[in-house]
Amino acid sequence: MLIVVGGHSRNIGKTSVVAGLIAALPQARWTALKITQHGHGVCSAVGEPCDCAVEYDHPYAISEETGPSSTDSGRYLGAGASRAFWLRTAQGQLGHAIPAIRRLLDEGGNCIVESNSLLDFVSPDLYVAVLDYSVADMKDSARRHLPRANALVTVHRGPAPWHGVPERWLAGKPIFEAAPPVYVSKALATFAGEKLQARREDR
Repeated sequence: MLIVVGGHSRNIGKTSVVAGLIAALPQARWTALKITQHGHGVCSAVGEPCDCAVEYDHPYAISEETGPSSTDSGRYLGAGASRAFWLRTAQGQLGHAIPAIRRLLDEGGNCIVESNSLLDFVSPDLYVAVLDYSVADMKDSARRHLPRANALVTVHRGPAPWHGVPERWLAGKPIFEAAPPVYVSKALATFAGEKLQARREDR
């Protein structure tokens, strides 16, 4: 099974949703992946500004976490993931990493990925979009894929602050309200667990 967790902006709880789902469904023995796209002039290999030709020299870099830590991918291990990886890539260069990502997904069994842009290349079994109604920013990747969301996790829910987001994109989808610091409710865990069980029965 492949779950993708995305969101419309930074620091709105996406990692907490991933970690919460991992903890709620330990039987899945998750392989977890965090995808970070750096801005221009930041090297994917070291995650810091450098003078290399990012698009050509280091289009992406991937590393495996060795133990729980405060990093996002380290939090996945702390939540109970079997393996956790962090992939860094330059903006617009994720396509270079897709063969490596596909190998990881093929070998990883049940996988959960924190990313919006991966949806340009894969069709997950479940796409969960995190929406914080107190944050007006909307990433292009989130706007592009929000209509595909199978479920919404809402934070500080209120009037939608995003221009150009039709109500029909949100209507009719299961909505699970988060109460930070808890981002995965029992209802969301049950919903994802049912999807996981159905995927097992299809095999």
